[in-house]
Amino acid sequence: MDNEPGIRAFEGLKVLDFCWVGIGPLTTRYLADHGATVVRVESRGHIETLRVAGPYKDNVPGVERSGYFANYNANKYGITLNMSHPKAGDVAKRLVEWADVVTENFTPGTMERWGLGYEDLKKIKHDIIMFSASMFGRGGPHDRQPGFGNILSSFSGLVHLSGWPDRPPVPPYGAFTDFFLARLALTSIVAAIDYRHRTGLGQHIDLSQLEAALQFVAPNILDFTTNGHEQMRSGNRSPDAAPHGIYPCRGEDRWCAVAVSTEEQWAALCRVMGNPAWCREERFATHLGRKGHEDDLDQLVGHWTANYVPEELMSLLQEAGVPAGVVNRCEDLFADPQLTHRNHYIFMEHEELGLHSFDGTEFRLSASPARYDHPSPLLGQHNEYVFKELIGMNDDELGVLVAEGVLE
Repeated sequence: MDNEPGIRAFEGLKVLDFCWVGIGPLTTRYLADHGATVVRVESRGHIETLRVAGPYKDNVPGVERSGYFANYNANKYGITLNMSHPKAGDVAKRLVEWADVVTENFTPGTMERWGLGYEDLKKIKHDIIMFSASMFGRGGPHDRQPGFGNILSSFSGLVHLSGWPDRPPVPPYGAFTDFFLARLALTSIVAAIDYRHRTGLGQHIDLSQLEAALQFVAPNILDFTTNGHEQMRSGNRSPDAAPHGIYPCRGEDRWCAVAVSTEEQWAALCRVMGNPAWCREERFATHLGRKGHEDDLDQLVGHWTANYVPEELMSLLQEAGVPAGVVNRCEDLFADPQLTHRNHYIFMEHEELGLHSFDGTEFRLSASPARYDHPSPLLGQHNEYVFKELIGMNDDELGVLVAEGVLE
């Protein structure tokens, strides 16, 4: 774990990973990218959700063909362990003896049914760190309720705030909370590792994804509790900026975001537009005036932006000091000069996917950067390596477990 040049931040850390779907695999990939040995436990009897979620290679479904799964699980080792088999618990406990950290994001009670709850793990290894993420955390009337990130977006109020004021709510894309809560999960694991390093003690991290998601609506909660004001859907508008929106550009379905929050930015926008007469109208002279006539303002600005391709418009406005950004399509991201410069997209050969891309880690540690050693595992790809090389099983033991269906 020493931060020496060439030594990754989590080098030597051993992680037994029962996580699946979004938040869990995203969290443990940070550990794997920065040097941890992450052993991912799966089952052929209950296929991981992301393995059967598109996009698929050549649009042909298959448990080894999901780009979604591949993006979240690079750098990990994969084993298949039939947890419904009576002997699986004993095998899992041998893996616990090897591990420093055990991670899972099942409905509370699942690991306990397998004899792998935190109290069970402590008896095997007193300083083990266990990370558990669930919808509502442990304890309380709803702790056993299963669900995914799209449900949490609703529970946390994010869906209520997303969309247009005169229309029903529009949920954020996908399992939205999974995509950003992994960052909070990572910091909690790092804190527990630091605590063990200083005290020799492990602990159980109990992450309530609902409570974590509430951090991202804190201003709305504060506005209600202090002012009695309930914020509603406002489309692309902001109380602090006008114009503020997504404006049409030249081309099919091309757009650019523009956000003007100061008088200096407003004056700069007017100059770039050639100071048309409407910019000097009294109703647009102040922020409050522009907010009060926002429909007309958006129409006038949009009429001007429609003359430009989005990249040209963004450069023109940014050079003038006006915040602006192209609404990128997926294909645009791979040509983005900033992402290209930072080598954000990693390309790697995969047995089923061929040469494919996945997201690199978004932060750079100068003395211990991430490294990408191998693509996401095939189902059970590393059974022999993990059970023989990491926990010392011999060929006979391994053969019996395979024959009895413990290892799939």
